[in-house]
Amino acid sequence: MNVLGLANSDMQTRTYALILEEVDGLKRRMPIVIGGFEAKAIATVLEKVTPKSPTIHDFFVGALEVFRIDLKEVVISDLLDGVFYATLFMDSGEEKKQVDARSSDAIALAIRAQCPIYTYDFILDEIGIIPDKDEVHSILPVKKKEKKITALKDYSLPQLNILLDQVLQKEDYESAAKIRDEIARKKEG
Repeated sequence: MNVLGLANSDMQTRTYALILEEVDGLKRRMPIVIGGFEAKAIATVLEKVTPKSPTIHDFFVGALEVFRIDLKEVVISDLLDGVFYATLFMDSGEEKKQVDARSSDAIALAIRAQCPIYTYDFILDEIGIIPDKDEVHSILPVKKKEKKITALKDYSLPQLNILLDQVLQKEDYESAAKIRDEIARKKEG
């Protein structure tokens, strides 16, 4: 699976849909509803933003490196009552281990460790979406170079939250106020 991007979720406020896309086969897309914190953890990597201090995901990947443990793959292993479950597969050279994790955390780790993400056909058969050719998606692209965003209204909520953090770090409170207004407008609208 490839991480295609993030989209605003229609499920509830302050949630996002993490969109994974099948690499081979039908190119089915799998939306996973995640919270704002998890979306930000994933968006920072997709947008190549370096946070002021390491996130818990950065810490975990760094600890794996220090202890010479490779995160080999992440598997979205089950879907029960609308909740996704994931398994991390790790290898220390001496032994192989599996650890259960929330799917959003597992994916945040996988994109940092640059390891593959997999799922089972039964999950894609149940929840996978085959997009129409003419379908338009409001997804934060993994490769942002193709689209230049100039106005705040063109930013998605995850992008606005990242931008807000960046301007606050620079103590640019005038820009922060404008970004907060746009975030509020998008949440209301």
